[in-house]
Amino acid sequence: MIRTALRAPSGAGEMVADGLRVLALVGIVVAGLGWGTIAGVSLAVVSVGMFLPRLLDIRPSADITFGLVVLVAVWSSVLQIYISTRWWDLPMHFLTNGLCAALCYLLLVKLDVLPDAATLSRPMLSAVVMTTALGLSLGALWEVFEWFGHTFIDEEIYVGYVDTIGDLVWGGAGAVLAGWSVSFLVTRSTGADRPSRPSRPIPG
Repeated sequence: MIRTALRAPSGAGEMVADGLRVLALVGIVVAGLGWGTIAGVSLAVVSVGMFLPRLLDIRPSADITFGLVVLVAVWSSVLQIYISTRWWDLPMHFLTNGLCAALCYLLLVKLDVLPDAATLSRPMLSAVVMTTALGLSLGALWEVFEWFGHTFIDEEIYVGYVDTIGDLVWGGAGAVLAGWSVSFLVTRSTGADRPSRPSRPIPG
């Protein structure tokens, strides 16, 4: 994966995706100077996460989509759009949670933690089940993070029962959709291109 991350971009799509990563890195300074330390840290976390598609060598269009979505999501937080426009939180959870769940699934397949759904007897259903489970888990962790932030960092971070359930439902729905489309994300580095284990000789 490290070799994939360090190689030069190939084609316009990868150049655009790398450009978004550079924009995110510049955003760390802009957000930190303009909106404070927490905003800068938020951009730093997103910047790190934006390198995951590069490591996984996913389709450039999906890489660009992920970069745009997470940048919109984090700047919506910095600019307090989630507070001024309450409904904006839901589509952001749908998109970010779904994309993050799909990338998490591909990463775990790459690390041999999960089986590649393509090798199973029901590949589509397997991908949907695993991606949805990951998406719901990520959604729950995010809600814990929001609670922690509200309690110990900044009381302006909005939390509440209805908000939490809505976020989990929309995030879970995004993960289901991501499971159906996860095969679209894959380009070269898939679980299928790992060297196959040598088959045992059949006794005579």
